[in-house]
Amino acid sequence: MRVQHRHIIYVQGYDPRGLAQYYRMFRTELRKFGKLYGIAATTSRPETAPDGEIAFWRIETKGPDWQTRTRYDFLRTEDFIQNDLASPIWRTVFRAVGIYWRLVFAGTIARFWKASWRFAVFITYPHVLLLMEAILAAAVALASEWILEALGIPGWLDVAAAVVLFVALLSAMLKYTESRTYLLYLLADTIWTWEFCHRRRPEWDRRIDRFAQYLVDAARDSDADEIVIVGHSSGSFLSTEILARALRLDPHLGRHRPRIVLLTIGANFPIVGFHAVSHDFRDHLRRLAMEPSIDWFDCQSRKDVMNFYPFDPVAGHGIEVGAARCNPTIVSVRFREIIEPEHYNRFRWKFFRVHFQFVMANERPHAYDFFMIVCGPVPLRERLSGQAATAIATGDVDARQVGSAR
Repeated sequence: MRVQHRHIIYVQGYDPRGLAQYYRMFRTELRKFGKLYGIAATTSRPETAPDGEIAFWRIETKGPDWQTRTRYDFLRTEDFIQNDLASPIWRTVFRAVGIYWRLVFAGTIARFWKASWRFAVFITYPHVLLLMEAILAAAVALASEWILEALGIPGWLDVAAAVVLFVALLSAMLKYTESRTYLLYLLADTIWTWEFCHRRRPEWDRRIDRFAQYLVDAARDSDADEIVIVGHSSGSFLSTEILARALRLDPHLGRHRPRIVLLTIGANFPIVGFHAVSHDFRDHLRRLAMEPSIDWFDCQSRKDVMNFYPFDPVAGHGIEVGAARCNPTIVSVRFREIIEPEHYNRFRWKFFRVHFQFVMANERPHAYDFFMIVCGPVPLRERLSGQAATAIATGDVDARQVGSAR
């Protein structure tokens, strides 16, 4: 089967940059993709729905003997995220620290360590860094207090001055090192995830419900060959929520003309699923695990510290469905195979860059190629099977024969 028309529905993670910056990155990476494979790929400018919650653009791609057109939807949530990051620094710090220690005492952090020690280190990192900065600020404030005391300043005044200096110095460090540490951003992410699990963010639930209705309408009306719902990072659990709620609205969703495929990449399901209160979320995972009309692929990479690897999104949550299980298909992605060797050693230590490689252009042809998933002629189900898909996309006759034999 060749795909001629594809509909991508992209669900972003907890990223405040939003539509403008994402589209610029997409357009740049699309050019790299075309150059890598020697194909022509063009994209339109973004258009935004009247309610402002969904933007989309269209992509035309031409290969050696194939042509595809893609509608690419970008589901927008950056307004919520930007509001979170606008909160006062001290509110963010106190809330995040309190939530982290609640997770420690509840045993959730220990479960993170058991499921993926790399992710556990990552989620603990901002709290360790915060402690180090607080110790440094306290040391400077204490030294100033001693100096003021030696100068004969009354005791209550030197203590008050030290407290003010501590607060000011720590605030300055948090604010002016944020572009390098991402500490406040990661703390805000912790707060949001916890509040989302505990259903304290009704505005998110209402928007997810609207996205679910949009998916139902698209499946009924689309002339696409396949609809691919892509959830990156925290968008992984948001996309499963959207799809599960859409199935509740229309149990025959996956039986309309377009094949419905869920692609979760760089996923971090346990940051929601490991909370005791997340019964509905685990029920949604169970429903998707047993839904034969939906294909679900979960792509993970050991090199990405922001995803859980290796992790089974179903069994890892203690969900048992026996022989009824048909999803997800777990795909291990080795970034070493898609990044040029001379770039890899530098690439591997840029953790946010590694995390975003899931949605960026490859440097080497490979079965996992986000832009081939978006623009290529091969359905996602066959795309991730390997050589045959790459051969069709590049026009490699010998490789295509090998793939056909497989």
